[in-house]
Amino acid sequence: MKQLGLSIPLFIKKPKVTRRQKFLEEMEQVISWSEWTNRIAPHYPVAGLGRKPFELEAMLRIHMMQQWFGYSDPGMEEALHDVPMLREFAGLDAGEDAMPDETTILKFRHLLEKHHLAQSLFAETTAQLAQQGLLLRQGTIVDATLIAAPAIDQEPATQT
Repeated sequence: MKQLGLSIPLFIKKPKVTRRQKFLEEMEQVISWSEWTNRIAPHYPVAGLGRKPFELEAMLRIHMMQQWFGYSDPGMEEALHDVPMLREFAGLDAGEDAMPDETTILKFRHLLEKHHLAQSLFAETTAQLAQQGLLLRQGTIVDATLIAAPAIDQEPATQT
């Protein structure tokens, strides 16, 4: 019989908070997910005779991560399987939930584009961040970051 005392760690090691994790935590605070899902809901498929669609908020979060980190549709599918932090942000549990495949991710992106929602969501995010003095810079998975931006004067300076 195995001794239980030796299998229980004496301390819990806290992993390093990565830039990507910090970025996702900041975006969690900035974005009004319920407001956005309410805007998309009239266009999103409902459960019927076919396969049950994924939760709308999960698909929206996946779409936003895809934009922020520069994932292709197949790349986003792979990342959801490989990176627990991305699954957690999307609200998916690998042990209980199926993961959206690249076709599902593609169809959601096309739905947003068809109804002109994709650009407006990204523009709103950028505007909300600018109000807080932050600048969203799209990049690769390594360098998508929020950086402090200098305040921009609303009126152009005049020379005398």
